[in-house]
Amino acid sequence: MNDHAPSVVYRDRVRAEWVDYNGHLRDAFYMLIYSLATDALLDAIGLDAAQREARGRSMYTVEAHVNYLREVREGTPLRVEVRVLEHDAKRVRVYLEMFADDREAGDEAAPVCASEQLLLHVDPKVPRAVPFDPDVLARVAALGEASAGMTARYAGRSISLDAVRQALGWQVTG
Repeated sequence: MNDHAPSVVYRDRVRAEWVDYNGHLRDAFYMLIYSLATDALLDAIGLDAAQREARGRSMYTVEAHVNYLREVREGTPLRVEVRVLEHDAKRVRVYLEMFADDREAGDEAAPVCASEQLLLHVDPKVPRAVPFDPDVLARVAALGEASAGMTARYAGRSISLDAVRQALGWQVTG
């Protein structure tokens, strides 16, 4: 996804409590990291914690697809780049790619994981979908424009054995 400078970047490190019995980042914690990266997106569009409280608005994730591409181990520094693929008055479709920022881990240009998510702007008191305030919508649109034409190589996929084989270069035998 390194076509241009990313719109929003979140950084973290694989913590000991996130590692499974194989010594790798546990699958559930990829989603935790993506959730924290989505918080960074909310901050960027003017919906940080204080603004969510003041406006009485929030964002809910209503769909998420995750592609686990490479294993990462405890201590690995991570970078998540967040792009806005499309939006309307109430929804934002985002694409997130996670990279190991560890030069010893190998090809840093290749993502270790990718996720596509649909976020819904809501009034949590009701709860129901509501339009973005104009200033927030303008920031979402600006991020969408900044992301236009960027590569989102794992977006729009559905789950199938053929898609996995193709993505990972697996050969089908017998």
